[in-house]
Amino acid sequence: MNLTKTVLPITAVYIFRMLGLFMLIPVFTLYAYQLQDATSAKIGFALGAYGLSQSILQIPFGLLSDRFGRKKLLYIGLVMLFLGSLLGAHTASIYGMIIARSLQGAGAIGSVLLALLADLTTEKARTKAMAIIGIGIGLSFGLAILISPPLTQYAGSLSIIFELTAALSLLGLLLVYKVIPNPQHTTFHPETEAQSSLMLLALSDIQLWRFNLSIFFQHSIFTATFFVLPLLLKEYMMKEYLTASYQFYVPVMLCAFFSMLPLIRWSEKTQRTKMIFLTCVLCISACQLLFLYAHSVWMLFCFTAIVYLVAFNFLEANIPSLISKYVNPKMRGTALGIYSSAQFLGIFAGGLAAGTLFNQYHSAGIFYFNGISALLWFFVSRKIPFPTKAPAHHQPT
Repeated sequence: MNLTKTVLPITAVYIFRMLGLFMLIPVFTLYAYQLQDATSAKIGFALGAYGLSQSILQIPFGLLSDRFGRKKLLYIGLVMLFLGSLLGAHTASIYGMIIARSLQGAGAIGSVLLALLADLTTEKARTKAMAIIGIGIGLSFGLAILISPPLTQYAGSLSIIFELTAALSLLGLLLVYKVIPNPQHTTFHPETEAQSSLMLLALSDIQLWRFNLSIFFQHSIFTATFFVLPLLLKEYMMKEYLTASYQFYVPVMLCAFFSMLPLIRWSEKTQRTKMIFLTCVLCISACQLLFLYAHSVWMLFCFTAIVYLVAFNFLEANIPSLISKYVNPKMRGTALGIYSSAQFLGIFAGGLAAGTLFNQYHSAGIFYFNGISALLWFFVSRKIPFPTKAPAHHQPT
């Protein structure tokens, strides 16, 4: 496995595009009100617009790369990310921001990057290569949450985030053109790519729908939470509990990360993944309702945020692992393609719902919505097939 020419540059391109999404999460609603014609509903739509275009184009990009070549689709996707970021940096209107976010999301190259990685690695090395990408995505999320609040506070607007994303997209184009080699053979990989002939079969499987709904609820709740969280932190800054939002994000993120690691190890060691999974879903529901009361109690607010992020991170690591263990390897790429579309659709739904609810019911409406959504998620996930010992692959029926 050639780390320097294949795995690391492909991981870097993956990270560059994810940073553009992640860096906006803790600051978007705080600064989007500066835009002309901005309302809560329009800001929510703009926040989720990235997810809508991603969910629509994720699978088509992968299918087109089989026909026209991986790199051509990567160029198209990264150019879309660049143009969307450029527009986002210079628009003064919420409508321009909606178009910018949609353009950013239209560069739906995640599946193409995984297919290219599969083309350039042996089957034996592929699992390790995929793990490196997974670690990179996790690190990019933590880095984005930590650096974007001080960056935007320094600049006074969202422009700096979009400018940085535009620069990263250009760097990604350079890596694809100069560093990442062309595969000698472009081969269909059922474990990483969607297959149109299997789409109906995957969509008709009830258990796969439980996984898809799980990731939909996970990211809908997450996006809605981070719609309102920056606004609540602004209130705490006005009350002089802190002077900058990174003073909240840094300790909370670090506490959540280091608390989540032993939880994952314990679940694997004791084989109690189902119990911990369902407990985490209930914790998310409880945390959302607790946010209603923690709103005016600083320490309780911080504790609730830590518990929520521990549960979120545990589930984020486990849901794709569970679906990979359940589904037949021959249609794993198809199942994961639909799963990714459900994930991004959840981002759109969460942003849209939060913006609409905040306009009329303020933060309380969002937290009630999230709490009820998590309870629905709990009832959906009770019958998810959790492996007990060695996972047996199933052919969806």
